[in-house]
Amino acid sequence: MTDHCDGDFNPIGSSLKIPAIKFTKLFINGEFVDSVSGKMFDTFDPRTGEVIAKLSLGDAEDVDLAVKAARHAFDHGPWPRMSGSERGMIMMKFADLIQENAKEIVALDAVIGGKLFTLCKVIDITAESRTLRYYAGAADKIHGTILKLSKGLQGYTLKEPIGVVGSIIPWNFPTAMFFMKTGPALAAGCTIILKPAEQTPLLALYYAHLAKMAGVPDGVLNVVNGYGCTTGAAISSHMDIDKVTFTGSIEVGRRIMMAAAASNLKPLSLELGGKSPLLIFDDADIDQAADVAFSGMFFNKGEICVASSRVFVQEGIYEKLEKKLVEKAKATVVGDPFDPKVQQGPQKGYYIEPTIFADVKDNMTIAKEEIFGPVLCLMKFKTLEEAIKRANSTTYGLAAGIITKNLNVTNSGSRSICAVIIWINCYTVFDVDCPFGGYKMS
Repeated sequence: MTDHCDGDFNPIGSSLKIPAIKFTKLFINGEFVDSVSGKMFDTFDPRTGEVIAKLSLGDAEDVDLAVKAARHAFDHGPWPRMSGSERGMIMMKFADLIQENAKEIVALDAVIGGKLFTLCKVIDITAESRTLRYYAGAADKIHGTILKLSKGLQGYTLKEPIGVVGSIIPWNFPTAMFFMKTGPALAAGCTIILKPAEQTPLLALYYAHLAKMAGVPDGVLNVVNGYGCTTGAAISSHMDIDKVTFTGSIEVGRRIMMAAAASNLKPLSLELGGKSPLLIFDDADIDQAADVAFSGMFFNKGEICVASSRVFVQEGIYEKLEKKLVEKAKATVVGDPFDPKVQQGPQKGYYIEPTIFADVKDNMTIAKEEIFGPVLCLMKFKTLEEAIKRANSTTYGLAAGIITKNLNVTNSGSRSICAVIIWINCYTVFDVDCPFGGYKMS
C-alpha cells in the first residue's frame, strides 16, 4: 500500500472573504427567536478555524415549540388547504428569491463548507432552484385513482400530506440537502422542522428568511439549530412528528430508527453511507477513465456519500491508470475556495491533499469504512465475475459505476452490482427526474 502524494504541502492561502452574517437565531413560527435556554454555539471557518458567528443553540424545549407551531400550521393553517397551484406559485417565488440572492448564498456556502465558490455559483444555485421549481410544478399534480370494486361498489384513493415532517440534514451539501428535503414536503402540503448540521446552519436560516419573503405561512417551515444528540434526538423521538427524513451516517440512522420505534412508530426516509465501487475495464479509454475516476472520488473534496472510493481496475490497464490518477492528484491545487485557481477547498478538518492508495486489499480498513474525505482506494481485478463479487462485498449499497465499451459487460455488471444508482462511463451525474435510494445499510 503506497501513498503517492508525499512531501511538503502548502495550500494557497485564505483571502478571508466572509459575507455579512444576518441570521443566527432559531426560526420558529415565522420569527427568528432566541433558544429557550439562551445558550449559544460557535460555527467555524474551515479555512482557518476561526469563529464565523455565534448561533442560538436549540434543544428539546425548542424542538417542542417548533413542533407545536408546525402542528398548528398543519391542523389549522392555510398551507395544506391551499390548492396545489397556490403552493406551487409560492414555491416558484421562493426559487426566484434564491436566484436573486445567489451571490450572498454562494459566498455563505463557500465560507461555511469550504466549497469552491465558482462551482457553487455555476452548479449549486442553478441545480437547487431547479429542484424547488420541479417540486413546485408537482404540487398540483398529486392525484389519486378511481377503483372499480367488487359487489358493484366504487372507491377512490386520495393522496394526503403526511403531516409534520422532521428533517435532519448533513453539512456536505447544505443547499442541496435543504431543498431535497423541504421541496417535496412543501409541495405535498406538509409542515417542517429542519435541523441543519451544527457545522453549517447559516444557510438553512437564510433560506428560512427567503421562504417567509416568498409567502410561506408562519409555522410551515421551522429551523432549529443544535446538536444531533439533543436536537436531532428530540426530533426523532417526538410524539407529534409524523415522519422523519435523515441523511447521514449508518450509526446515527440506526439511532433514529430506534427512537422512532420507541415513540410513535413514525415512518422514516434514511439515506446513509456508501463505499461505492467504480469498475474500469481493459477496453476503456485511459484518459476518460482517469477523469471519471478522479472526479467521482474527489468532487466536493470527497465529501459526498456516493464517492467512487473503491476503484477496481482490470489488470491490463492498471499501471497506466494508476499513473494518470497520481498525476492528477499531484496537479490538484488545494486552498481557499474563493480563489478561482483552487480546485479543492478545506474539509472540516482543514486542508487535506488528494491521496491515492494503490494495491489496496479488500480486508483493509480503508477499503471497508467510509472515510468521507479525499482518499481513493485503487484495486486490481482480472475478470468481470471477480469484480462484481468484490464490488458487492460491502455493507453498503448506494452507488456504483462501470467504464467499458462492451455492452454485455455493462448489462451484466449493472444487473449484478447491489447499488441503486449505477453510472455507465460517467459518475456523479444527477438529475431531479431520476430516483435515488440504496441497498443494504445505505
